[in-house]
Amino acid sequence: QVQLVESGGGLVQAGGSLRLSCAASGRTFSTYAMGWFRQPPGKEREFVAAISWSGIATYYADSVKGRFTISRDNAKNTVYLQMNSLKPEDTAAYYCAAGTTTRQSINAYDYWGQGTQVTASS
Repeated sequence: QVQLVESGGGLVQAGGSLRLSCAASGRTFSTYAMGWFRQPPGKEREFVAAISWSGIATYYADSVKGRFTISRDNAKNTVYLQMNSLKPEDTAAYYCAAGTTTRQSINAYDYWGQGTQVTASS
């Protein structure tokens, strides 16, 4: 199994940047695809980005393409989400997740972190 802990959220002005980190436990971290999801207040959790176990393949929601970058460092058991040009609509609780396949569906992921809040104000 994998245990995940997100960090790096906060309050920023629109147009600013944040880098989220997700620290994973377990020797098998590198065998998991990783995803980032977000859940705005009062809305369903939605896909943001995903990265394959190798780090070669990446996927992004249309709403964040060109602004967000997902990456991973398997040696550090950590996945990152670099968020640039933040918009008020990016405000949400952000969650990292681990699964055996690289997918956009919430149901494809087996393990979830506790979430970290990102607020972009205008």
